[in-house]
Amino acid sequence: MRFAKLAAVAALALTATAVVPQTASATPSARNYPRVSMGCTAHSTTLPPGQTVTQTITSGGLARDYLIHLPANYQPGHPKPVILAFHGRKGDGSDIEEFSGIDGLDTIAVYPVGAKGEADQRAWQSAPYAAAGVDDVRFVSDLLDHLQSTLCVDPLRIFATGKSNGAGFVSLLACQLPMRIAAFATIAGAFYPGTTVGCSSSVPAPIVDFHGTADPTIEYNGGTSHSEPIPYLMDWAQNWANHNHCAATPVSTPIGSDVIQFSWQNCAVNASVTHYRILGAGHTWPGELVDSGPGSATQTVKAQDVIWSFFTSHTLGSGLFR
Repeated sequence: MRFAKLAAVAALALTATAVVPQTASATPSARNYPRVSMGCTAHSTTLPPGQTVTQTITSGGLARDYLIHLPANYQPGHPKPVILAFHGRKGDGSDIEEFSGIDGLDTIAVYPVGAKGEADQRAWQSAPYAAAGVDDVRFVSDLLDHLQSTLCVDPLRIFATGKSNGAGFVSLLACQLPMRIAAFATIAGAFYPGTTVGCSSSVPAPIVDFHGTADPTIEYNGGTSHSEPIPYLMDWAQNWANHNHCAATPVSTPIGSDVIQFSWQNCAVNASVTHYRILGAGHTWPGELVDSGPGSATQTVKAQDVIWSFFTSHTLGSGLFR
């Protein structure tokens, strides 16, 4: 049944690619369609379950690092989901691993490492301080190809999350790889204009977002950062709701004393949009396990739990088989 679903989703991806023209600035070398994981035929892996190790692949002629943590119950031949988690500017993957709690989920956790850009600090494509000429979208595509060739990855359950600049890059991935990655989660996102490249011609993509109203780094009400405009977060979420053909206004639901959930209804199949406004929170990960940035962090909601629930209810093509 899973192979039949994969074939149907792949056929839909090819149809979408044929019908919807890609923008000149999109990345043609990145594979925006699901692929069978040949790693499911492997009888073993050299990676140690339950531990984090650093690995390297070559993408675009560059050596690119990533951290990977197999769940303790990983077994060859048994498909597991993948969560790609992208650090913020100046990070190295180990930081988001430590504060997010993603290692505790029943998933292959992968923490890609950004290339060094402005001031020799690691960052991701779409930001004004990112390394010039580095194709991070292709890196993600190449990394997924590698993971699926060496590990038993469920191609219908590949997800992406990130914080700050990493969240901005996840938004770009939602525009450029929505037929390869099933769902997206953004935390304290730095949504520069470059994060929308390819969105005008891309298919709807499910996305959940979190942002603190007292974020001192990326202000909730918008403004400028590094001389580029950043949007008011409700406008950003509404734009995604419009892209996903949702209702014109969201339903708001208070959660505890410091969180308001905004959920857009009647979206395109399998393409819901949810935004969590964290009252008084800073540039932080909700439910952080260790310090995740300047300002306070709520424990009313834990991003790792919310995104896991969101991801597991938005597998690739799930709306086609209800």
